[in-house]
Amino acid sequence: MKLRLVFLTVFVIAACGLGYELTAGALASYLLGDSVTQFSTAIGLYLSALGVGSYLSKHVERRVAERFIEIELAVALLGGTLSAALFAAFGAGEWFRPVLYGEILAVGTLVGLEIPLLLRILKDELEFKELVAQVLTVDYIGALAVSLAFPMLLVPKLGLVRAALALGLANAAVALWSTWIFETRLARPGRLRIKSAVVLALLGLGIVMSDRITSLSEASIYADEVVYARNTPYQRIVVTQSRAGFQLFLNGALQFSSADEYRYHEALVHPAMGSCREPRRVAILGGGDGLALREVLKEPRVESVVLVDIDPAMVELARTFEPLRRLNHAAFDDPRVRVVHDDAMRWLATKPGIFDVVLADFPDPSSFQVGKLYTTTCYERILACLAPDGVLAVQATSPLMARRSFWCISATLESCGLYVRPYHALVPSFGEWGFMLAARQVLDVPRSVPEGLRYLNKDIVESLFHLPEDLAPIPAEINRLSNQVLVHYYEQEWRRWN
Repeated sequence: MKLRLVFLTVFVIAACGLGYELTAGALASYLLGDSVTQFSTAIGLYLSALGVGSYLSKHVERRVAERFIEIELAVALLGGTLSAALFAAFGAGEWFRPVLYGEILAVGTLVGLEIPLLLRILKDELEFKELVAQVLTVDYIGALAVSLAFPMLLVPKLGLVRAALALGLANAAVALWSTWIFETRLARPGRLRIKSAVVLALLGLGIVMSDRITSLSEASIYADEVVYARNTPYQRIVVTQSRAGFQLFLNGALQFSSADEYRYHEALVHPAMGSCREPRRVAILGGGDGLALREVLKEPRVESVVLVDIDPAMVELARTFEPLRRLNHAAFDDPRVRVVHDDAMRWLATKPGIFDVVLADFPDPSSFQVGKLYTTTCYERILACLAPDGVLAVQATSPLMARRSFWCISATLESCGLYVRPYHALVPSFGEWGFMLAARQVLDVPRSVPEGLRYLNKDIVESLFHLPEDLAPIPAEINRLSNQVLVHYYEQEWRRWN
């Protein structure tokens, strides 16, 4: 028996097994939000299913090598079609969670059978302690390899549908070469080879048709036609087209609709610009779509703008996707603009200079990765780059739908020594939306905005700072890196509405 091929088999099945778990967790987070709960549930179910599979392995008493190969083929089919099945189930509404948990339990149980059966097949080839040590070592190395490859290679390059199919192909390849490795233990190796070839062909066809499968899957999620879709190392970018205009989604969450985005971006930008005596140097954190940048450039006193967005693909879309380029008025072509591709919090730590206005146009704090951008640590770094009379504006989610989250952001800014003026605006695509204006000194309500805006004028600007009773302050903790309480608030509050 060729032990090197056997250990390669162990490596592949370990990598694929964990890959399916990561796929399920990522897809559940992508479609349901609440990433902490989704990954926690997926991991817990998968690990318990591994235990069930290991226990059931004792009931496999005859033709162990043949059963091992058949289990590999079952894992290849179930795991390889995991993403497509979950997308389809999401389109069917209430079926998503049963399919998700059923798939995790089924795949986990089958994967749990693999190593115990393989150990029994190899028991006569190596001393027991050597066998266990080597098999488990390779198993853990395989898990490490896929845990690194999944976020850096599989999802960005292949996407969730094609990544799962690729993992399934690897499992089917293991089944096929195992018919030669364990040939002396098989009664009918030819039949198993045919089965393996059929599964490989089916999954290979899936790879070829994966773009079509992804399009059909996303068509069941989005109400309108998908006209652009791309995976990046940071997110899934999707643009849909409707009669009213086009919409941008990141990881399934709506970022803006071209029909009413001007309300959001005018409200984010112009109160801060109007509150600053000399808004010459501006930093935009996030905002890779160029829409906040468009509003900043309407202020004639602006001399320079630095836009910091972690994802080059988002800025490329804003530069080259003609509908978005028209919407942002080709803002990235302005010579006053410099783009930096970096994590905003890391970039702020480099002490990049002093700015008169900083606009924090981050996504909602639905994950710890984004939630860190709303912590005292991040705001203190912004403060270090803010001119003595500078002004900060922060998008602060919905003060109606996520009221405690809104006031948590306010409390966090105040804890950093900033004077804060909360305000709100109605954006039809999102509903009532909230913002924070902050500075070292007391801020008056801004009364000047550029002429010719579509939403704001001096009277409307003043009205934004009047909060009705259902948006009034409520107690909230300070959001720190050590607790990320804002993410928990956000998930709890939005769960009521979704």
